[in-house]
Amino acid sequence: MSEFAGFPAAALDFYDDLEVDNTKSYWEKHKGVYAASVKAPMTALCAALAPEFGEAKIFRPYRDVRFAKDKTPYKTHQGAFVRVGEATGWYVEVSPRGVRTGAGFYEASGPRLAAFRAAVAHERFGPELEKILRKLEKDRFEVGGDRLKTSPRGYDADHPRIELLRHRSLTVGHSLGFEPVIHTPELLDLVRDDWRELRPLVEWIARHTSV
Repeated sequence: MSEFAGFPAAALDFYDDLEVDNTKSYWEKHKGVYAASVKAPMTALCAALAPEFGEAKIFRPYRDVRFAKDKTPYKTHQGAFVRVGEATGWYVEVSPRGVRTGAGFYEASGPRLAAFRAAVAHERFGPELEKILRKLEKDRFEVGGDRLKTSPRGYDADHPRIELLRHRSLTVGHSLGFEPVIHTPELLDLVRDDWRELRPLVEWIARHTSV
């Protein structure tokens, strides 16, 4: 396997065009570009990160349209995910908007979500998570995730961590966008640094949602 050399500009151009022409004919005509400019660099990036973080799943480029109103067949981004717990781990993505890193949990079953909220409400564990998130926000990361508009059942609206308690998923991301570094081998170091900085969040979630 070749060493990671960055994502070429052709990767971003490929997804720019795919957003406009998301058809099988476009895909078949340009699948060689996808293989060489998207999949191969992502595979090399994940292989370089694996010794420290674990093996990544590189997602398939095809959308599951069986129950979707949107029947466009192809994803307009390429993501990879290192799983450390149920729906929990590190993430990296290339898309028309450039490169993005992240971590957290993207969904939780009833028992896992209840465990997450119990930990958030806990007098010691909850402030630990707040401290982790404050540091990440200070260091250019953005906190996101699916949230309830109202208070979850069993928790008062004036709870000091009610905003965190509303989360049904919790993700933290950093956009590298179109910075020139994304086209170079140095991108590996930036992704590694981001994932290292996100490790306390990943470990907190894994520790408190494993049921």
